[in-house]
Amino acid sequence: MMSRDEIAAELIAGCHEGRTRENIDRLYATDAVSVEAMDMGQGRETRGRDAIKGKHDWWDGAMETLSQRIDGPYPHGPDRFALVFHVEARNKSGGDVIRSEEVAVYHLADGAIVREEFFYRPD
Repeated sequence: MMSRDEIAAELIAGCHEGRTRENIDRLYATDAVSVEAMDMGQGRETRGRDAIKGKHDWWDGAMETLSQRIDGPYPHGPDRFALVFHVEARNKSGGDVIRSEEVAVYHLADGAIVREEFFYRPD
């Protein structure tokens, strides 16, 4: 069973190395929940690994990531940590470039991510 620090390190490494989707199977509980700060058209809550992979598939299909920096992890007790994502991406359909910062809080149980929550800074 992976520790909080091992999960955080692998999550960050997977983001940098293009293994985000693979890490969903490795790091997330089968019934994990992902919660967005706002509804992007499909509800705020996504449940289960396959649905979380679908969120990543949507992003990869719609956006080209130009740069990404991840700050953290910021531990919170034995069962949580936060990361701060700084992303610059281009919308594949319109070409617009966006820059965003989001805080992601990860909740753990039994050596796996059971819940992730995303917080955005309003524009």
